[in-house]
Amino acid sequence: MASATSTPGSEKVSVLFVCLGNICRSTMAEGVFRSIVKDPSSPYHNLIGTVDSCGTGGYHVGDDPDSRTLSTLRDNGITNYKHAARRLRDSDFREFDYIFAMDNSNHSDVQRWRSRKQVGGKAQVMLFGEFSGTGRKEVVQDPYYIDGDAFEKTYEQCRRFSKNFLANTFPDAPQPTK
Repeated sequence: MASATSTPGSEKVSVLFVCLGNICRSTMAEGVFRSIVKDPSSPYHNLIGTVDSCGTGGYHVGDDPDSRTLSTLRDNGITNYKHAARRLRDSDFREFDYIFAMDNSNHSDVQRWRSRKQVGGKAQVMLFGEFSGTGRKEVVQDPYYIDGDAFEKTYEQCRRFSKNFLANTFPDAPQPTK
């Protein structure tokens, strides 16, 4: 568990979100998480360093997030999010403290990547839904082929998981009201 106070020279926590293509779920998670932690008034502003997202597949490398992801973020007040899709890299395991997979398949793929390439590093690889707050792990279903409010559900999960992760990781930080 990290300290809620930031001292000179202390390491900020870094977070990477991972899905399959890096245009829907992981980008939604990154946008939501950034909106919570990067605001100078956030109690986490000085505690979180790098926040990024990537995919386990290289299908969309260089592409913008899905238009429905961006629309959902905008509908929820997140208007400054930009990202170019990228694939998971060996260096991610060394550079990030947490690597959060969106579903069990992504989690297995990330673990297999680490094992197959014998990549060391500090990263804790976890299912993002371990921070569901419900007492059970949740997966973030890929909204790409789902009709209806799938992107809004993805947003809600990412917001809830982000808040729960931050509260768990920094229990001494004041909890934001919004």
